[in-house]
Amino acid sequence: MSSVPPPDRSDDEPSSLSDEQLESFLREAAEGGGASAPKEPSARARMVARRLREQEEPTPWRAPQRATKGAGRPRRRRIGTVVGVLVLAAVAVVAVRPSLVLDRLPGGDGASETTPLAAETARPTGAPGEPAESERATREHPFRGSPAERWAEGADAIEVPKAKALSGMSEDDVAFALRRTKELLVAANLDPAVLRGERPDEALAVLDPKQPELLPKLRRSLSDPDEGHDPLRLFTRFDPSETRLAGDVVKVRGRMTLAAGEPGVVKVDADYTFVYPLVRTGEDDGPVARTIIRRVLTLTLNDPAKWNVTEGKLLVEKYFSEYGNTDCDVYDGYLHPGFPDDGPGGARPTGPPTDPYDRSRPLTGSGSEGCGQVTRT
Repeated sequence: MSSVPPPDRSDDEPSSLSDEQLESFLREAAEGGGASAPKEPSARARMVARRLREQEEPTPWRAPQRATKGAGRPRRRRIGTVVGVLVLAAVAVVAVRPSLVLDRLPGGDGASETTPLAAETARPTGAPGEPAESERATREHPFRGSPAERWAEGADAIEVPKAKALSGMSEDDVAFALRRTKELLVAANLDPAVLRGERPDEALAVLDPKQPELLPKLRRSLSDPDEGHDPLRLFTRFDPSETRLAGDVVKVRGRMTLAAGEPGVVKVDADYTFVYPLVRTGEDDGPVARTIIRRVLTLTLNDPAKWNVTEGKLLVEKYFSEYGNTDCDVYDGYLHPGFPDDGPGGARPTGPPTDPYDRSRPLTGSGSEGCGQVTRT
């Protein structure tokens, strides 16, 4: 079987203008001035950029390749840790339609502040602008004042690209890998039971038990979490005695792409940001907090005829996470959001200010920036 190489990618290609950037530019131009300074969130609304340190990441792993007749002993293959920007999609060059510009001007007949954004097809070139409506979120409008107000909702926001035969795998095989990747993302980050702290059994069922250490480490993190075994690296969980979702909507933005690996290996790269509106448990009235989680991961489907893997299961090549608005240095297996009316408390932020909505930043796990301050939630 011949392998199909991934499309050529070049960092020198010109970048397209994202919807968020275009909207921000036009709004500022119409108002006759620059964007206002970002609002300072509450003291506890901190950014925990607890990126997986190299020694804490799942070792980038390839299953042992099966021996072929006359080939001698199979040898274990490993992939070195990727350092630097992960190029997940080719950057397209597009022309801006004049009608699009006119539609975005205030008073036009086109897109408004609540018009849903088009699906993300490439890495954005900058952070989204500040929404024109800067009022505080309410239980009736939990995404008010957030770029996520225009994002798609829930599982429907995770769009699976068109499958194609790749790296010796059939179109049906590739479609299966894409579908299972979405199932993992949904089960780990959108399942209501998992969000309230229950075991993510459906997510765990996607993963190959033959991958050394991964499943035992994940199960240990769920039963006995600590700094070295933190389930939040892959699963989103809130303490039900402390917080609950404000409604049943989670906003999601990101993209999924395909790449060819070695013969008999197809890779699926996923980069998604999830925005969770939250209220305190037991309160019928009170403020709304938002916690923002970004996850970047690469999963692979390996041909069991060529590799020593479990048929129908996915391998995890790498995964990185970043959390916006949760307490620093707490490793009890739950996210702990700060609310607008919280007083001072918790660990002091030590990392740089970070915009959790900025999806143009690479997330590679090449080092930890510590616990910093979010510029907005």
